Amino acid sequence: MASDFPLQLDIDYPEDSNRLTVLFRLILAIPILIVAALITASHSGIQTLAPAAMILFRQKYPRWLFDWNLMLTRFNARIGAYLLLLQDDYPSTDEEQSVHLDFPYPDVENDLNRWMPLFKWILAIPHYIVFILLLIGALIAVVVAWFAVLITGKMPPGLFDYLVGVMRYGTRIELYAFMLTTDEYPSFSINE
Repeated sequence: MASDFPLQLDIDYPEDSNRLTVLFRLILAIPILIVAALITASHSGIQTLAPAAMILFRQKYPRWLFDWNLMLTRFNARIGAYLLLLQDDYPSTDEEQSVHLDFPYPDVENDLNRWMPLFKWILAIPHYIVFILLLIGALIAVVVAWFAVLITGKMPPGLFDYLVGVMRYGTRIELYAFMLTTDEYPSFSINE
């Protein structure tokens, strides 16, 4: 999908879904959710506070920190796609699989305002409200998709597109307000 926002998130549409793994998806996901919880429980400072301090005081975003955030975001996107029934492959901790996510390394001196990290999270409040409403719709969509996959063996394309759009929307908010990789205000559309 074409967008001006510096994020690419696409998920390959599954032609057929494995009904058995879909039936027990939440149980099967427990081990990878434990791994994700162990990794992400201590990453808040690394993901948000460290970049904010570096941008504010040094006008830098260290490459190693960016790479950590990129890889963690990819990992979480694979888990999200698995839980939302968008992919059947068990989420890898390091391989791309069918979830393709990328965002560019920021040119801090030219593209980021050093003072924005202090209030970006406030500017994103309207997005939090919209995202909560989208998540409620996504929960309903996953339940409908779960039954559809169990009955037909296929994810309905409209539900697939909606769920991918919600993931993309949430990731745009994360990049803007928390990972601080862009000063471009995110669109309110799930279709970009």
